Amino acid sequence: MCGIVGAASGRDVTPILIDGLKRLEYRGYDSAGLAVIDKKCDLVLRRSVGRVASLESICDSVDGSTGIAHTRWATHGKPAEHNAHPHISSQTIAVVHNGIIENHQELREELKEKEFTFRSETDTEVIVHQIDWHTQQGLDLLNAVQITISELSGAYGLGVVSKKEPGVVIAARNGSPLLIGLGEKENFIASDMSALIPVSQKYMVMEDGDIAKITPSSVEVFDRQGNPVERQVIISTLSDDETELEGYAHFMKKEIHEQTRAITETLEDRLGSKSVIEMAFGDEAQEIFDRAKELKIIACGTSYYAASVARYWFEEFGIKCDVEIASEYRYRKHVVNEGTLFMTISQSGETLDTMAALEMAKTLGYSNTLCICNVPESSLVRASDLTIFTHAGREIGVASTKAFTTQLVTLLMVAICLRRRKVGNGRAGDAMEAEIVKELRSLPQMIDNVIDLEEDIISMSKHFGNKEHALFLGRGAHYPIAMEGALKLKEISYIHAEAYAAGELKHGPLALIDEDMPVVAVAPNDELLEKLKSNLEEVRARGGKLFVFADSQAGLISDEETMVLNVAPVNNYIAPVLYVVPLQLLAYHVALIKGTDIDKPRNLAKSVTVE
Repeated sequence: MCGIVGAASGRDVTPILIDGLKRLEYRGYDSAGLAVIDKKCDLVLRRSVGRVASLESICDSVDGSTGIAHTRWATHGKPAEHNAHPHISSQTIAVVHNGIIENHQELREELKEKEFTFRSETDTEVIVHQIDWHTQQGLDLLNAVQITISELSGAYGLGVVSKKEPGVVIAARNGSPLLIGLGEKENFIASDMSALIPVSQKYMVMEDGDIAKITPSSVEVFDRQGNPVERQVIISTLSDDETELEGYAHFMKKEIHEQTRAITETLEDRLGSKSVIEMAFGDEAQEIFDRAKELKIIACGTSYYAASVARYWFEEFGIKCDVEIASEYRYRKHVVNEGTLFMTISQSGETLDTMAALEMAKTLGYSNTLCICNVPESSLVRASDLTIFTHAGREIGVASTKAFTTQLVTLLMVAICLRRRKVGNGRAGDAMEAEIVKELRSLPQMIDNVIDLEEDIISMSKHFGNKEHALFLGRGAHYPIAMEGALKLKEISYIHAEAYAAGELKHGPLALIDEDMPVVAVAPNDELLEKLKSNLEEVRARGGKLFVFADSQAGLISDEETMVLNVAPVNNYIAPVLYVVPLQLLAYHVALIKGTDIDKPRNLAKSVTVE
């Protein structure tokens, strides 16, 4: 969840490290630091609490051609300078670390007996002292790191430098993403390729168990057994355009508006005139879909809500579907029916709980594994039998928007493909499929039309500025959409927001309703509309203020107790994708009123690579 960048070069790397940290700041931003080997071969350390800009202000005099840097999201130890990375030992060795070392307490006690002094509460500090101990026994830096990682339990992505070996960066990976950027007479490491856009377009993805020695002129990679290995060189398609605001005030606002483009690209080459083109998902897709008699979907956070929407689609099409939070799935017993397809969903492809669930699932007898993901070459992608990419493009705002809607679109296409196995003898393009495909083609324009309602949503948002709580309601497939809307509001405005299936109001939440509890409802014109209207009347009868996003043909009108924003009529299968967009905009504009840090909400980070 933190960010790593490192460089071995013939030029001053401090500006490269600082720029890389700025590009990784969405991954963690409670502290930042860097360590470089300067021209005198001294180890120079700079650390600060807060954003990368604070670190940059104290690095004017730092000049060195080898270095590592880190932006932190706190796990062990509160946000404080002494807990910030890099951590050093004997003023000689520095380490940056993503992940969690599970046996850090035992190692800490052993190192104290060896008279090492600890200056932080972090698990990371044991790593640097352990490496230092092995170099004191005569090992070079590479071998010292190799021995050390064999003594660690847990997840890690490491960058290591030593003033005794200027020009060398050691990198190691186990369960936490790390890659090697390749330049001209300089090479780099990073936890995310976006950190290296200005200096490298070529990179290699390290695999679990890998350790690498990087110098300005060479890269050597070794596997877990210490054998030299070759890793594929990949050409990055990232550009600065994806990491720039381009006139928007926040990345979240930009990414909401990018949903039209993202959905268009996700659908591209996957829709025929009346059908979803199954072969567009890969050569293995047909065989994997043929074997899938039922589904198990695992995800976290926003991706879990996407899966929860899709469950309604799959089961309406006759395909049994179970959806579970990854962190819960890992810690219970399982009964796996024959022909169950195991599906994971993740924006980053590096979510640790989801990745661990996949590894566990491979031992349980599932028919195949399928991943829906936004990031090629991510861990989840490499570990799955089949991956369907969402083509959302880079998403920097911590609160997910376009990743969510492209996940929904992808899941609907998969549901259509599996539906064929249940109806029509597997043939594509029957009347229902043709209708859904037609609506999918129209979806980008529909989203543009919803975004055009932004001024009305701004007016609505003003009613939330002094509120501390909010309730979101939905029914059917729009219950998970209500949950996603509540998540967006709580993430970026810090208003306590909860979502309920509207029929559950009378079973407890109705006790919360008063004039200070705004109630947001999603009201498409479907078979549950009349039921929902009754639930909304229950709110009105208790003096609650309603904010309803409704189909224009639903017959709901604004009055003193209710503010209705009308959305154009839409096919029921497409409706969840459309109705989440005004909820995203509502959260964004409420957060603007609250004055919060919208792209970097407190205590959160984009890619959750710790358990």
